Amino acid sequence: MDRSIAAEGALLSELDVAELYDAYADFVWRSLHRMGVWNADLPDLLQEVFLVAHRRRKELKAGASIRGWLWAVALGQVRNYRRKAFRRREQPALVDVSRSQGDPEEALRAQRDRQRGQRLLNDLDPEKRAVFVMFEVEGLSGREIAERLELPLGTVHSRLHAARRELREALEAQDE
Repeated sequence: MDRSIAAEGALLSELDVAELYDAYADFVWRSLHRMGVWNADLPDLLQEVFLVAHRRRKELKAGASIRGWLWAVALGQVRNYRRKAFRRREQPALVDVSRSQGDPEEALRAQRDRQRGQRLLNDLDPEKRAVFVMFEVEGLSGREIAERLELPLGTVHSRLHAARRELREALEAQDE
């Protein structure tokens, strides 16, 4: 369950970054990964998110969702990451067919499909990707996304619709 500053009874100025990290590092890590941050860059960007969160902790409003606030901080860091062309090209990991269960060709096909999906997600702008990932992967409702990102519900729905359309068009273009 998502905690809030009001529920914890803490003052914003007393927000302890170590406690924040312990409670939300896994969530931020998964969020960064799903927003297209390369594996090699995840530890650095995770640290940067919590440094920024510590510096900006007084901006968090009493009763606000810490998780949503951290998502917004992470989204800002991903924008900077992309803008600076910070990411490096990684060689895709080879499938270890000796450990895979079943058909090695199926394992390779599944890996290629995952990589294809990640590339398509990487091509979406961060705002659309954030809404798409929160809805389709995290399983949040439109209302929950609107609250966490502090957006009107209609904006959430339009971004989700646009993301789906762009992904569908990209898939169709690749299949031609």
